[in-house]
Amino acid sequence: MDAGTWYRSLPRFTRYWLTATVGLSLLCRFDIIPLHWLHLDRSAVFGKLQLWRCVTSLFVFPISPSTAFHFLINCFFIVQYSSKLEKDQYGRSPSDYLYLLIVSAVLANIGGMLFSVYFLMDMYVLAITYIWCQLNKDVTVSFWFGTRFKAMYLPWVLAAFEFIFHFSLAPLVGIFNGHVYYFFKFQYSQDLGGTALLETPQFLKRLVPDISGGFGGFGVPPESRAPPRQAPENPWGRGMTLGRN
Repeated sequence: MDAGTWYRSLPRFTRYWLTATVGLSLLCRFDIIPLHWLHLDRSAVFGKLQLWRCVTSLFVFPISPSTAFHFLINCFFIVQYSSKLEKDQYGRSPSDYLYLLIVSAVLANIGGMLFSVYFLMDMYVLAITYIWCQLNKDVTVSFWFGTRFKAMYLPWVLAAFEFIFHFSLAPLVGIFNGHVYYFFKFQYSQDLGGTALLETPQFLKRLVPDISGGFGGFGVPPESRAPPRQAPENPWGRGMTLGRN
């Protein structure tokens, strides 16, 4: 498969995400766009209303000889896990995946402003990876040096490596953000019997209509562990059936 065919085979929003990430990062790397125009800056966002920083900080990454490998790893995770999540879990409802990306982006911005993180790529990528891993807990994934373990442990392994080598807590914020979405989208309604709080807005459904036909199911929502609801008993007793002795 040549590069063009591979690129076109990526799901729509994963392709947009990867393109924005690589494009903006390279433009900044070659000083075509100043990096300080694009990173998240709380004072610039609220004081000068430079609202675009809330979007560009999700994609831009400061590429240098010391960070290039880290950048490539993040791109790999976008291709690997965003593609799987978009195709398998949200294949028939792309608007739901777009809404997932929007919710994760909002949470990443909140986390970035609270913890003074200028570049949100790490926590954004890890939030999406966490959601895929939760929906595919028992799938075996491969890691460095041939190690293999269940997907449910992957986000924590990544967070540990990031803390050991870079003393960064951004991946832990990403895990938290991913869990917030996963809890309110799946666990709260299925395990606790609550109402669905992260339903996709109708305007997104109209903007990106659902796709009929086909099938999905590689990563399915977990089965509900909430106890089944019993029908209320008749306060007047069970009564007797007519025609029986």
